Amino acid sequence: MTPVILLAEAKKSAEVTDWGARIGWLVGLVLFIALVYWLMREGWKWRGTLQSDLPALPGAPEETGPAKLGMSGRYHGSTTAGQWLDRIVAHGLGTRSRVELTLTDQGLEVERPGATDFFIPTAALREARLDKGIAGKVLTEGGLLVVTWAHGDKLIDSGFRSDHAAEHTEWVDTLNQMINDTEGAR
Repeated sequence: MTPVILLAEAKKSAEVTDWGARIGWLVGLVLFIALVYWLMREGWKWRGTLQSDLPALPGAPEETGPAKLGMSGRYHGSTTAGQWLDRIVAHGLGTRSRVELTLTDQGLEVERPGATDFFIPTAALREARLDKGIAGKVLTEGGLLVVTWAHGDKLIDSGFRSDHAAEHTEWVDTLNQMINDTEGAR
């Protein structure tokens, strides 16, 4: 019984936390996270460099005519057509943003506040479809409007999601009808 009494009589308890080691681990963790973010940023810049052969995005013409359809929603990015994980970052196409889409006889006007606006001429449109995902964004089946278009010698898929998903079907039907009419006129 003597050892228990001696323990209770001790003037100083054992140290619970080694603060030096804990702070060292926290600093190491913060440095590791900073390194990972820096590497991701460098990879994004490198992808932009590899895609530098992509021509500049066309702007909207002065007169586009009356709007056939309009939509507010989100722009989720662009990828190489048919390769839903191969994100295109050149010319700001990889930047997610709010979007205002306007479809006219001249083409599709993509207005993005805080990001580069662009215009897809009717002759460049190839296909519209409903899909469930594009690089970095996966939704329910049919939750994403994907427009395939030609830019330079590359086919691009651009993903949009309307604030009112019920609009997607009308957009797909109208865009595909325009594409078929344009191909028939050629």
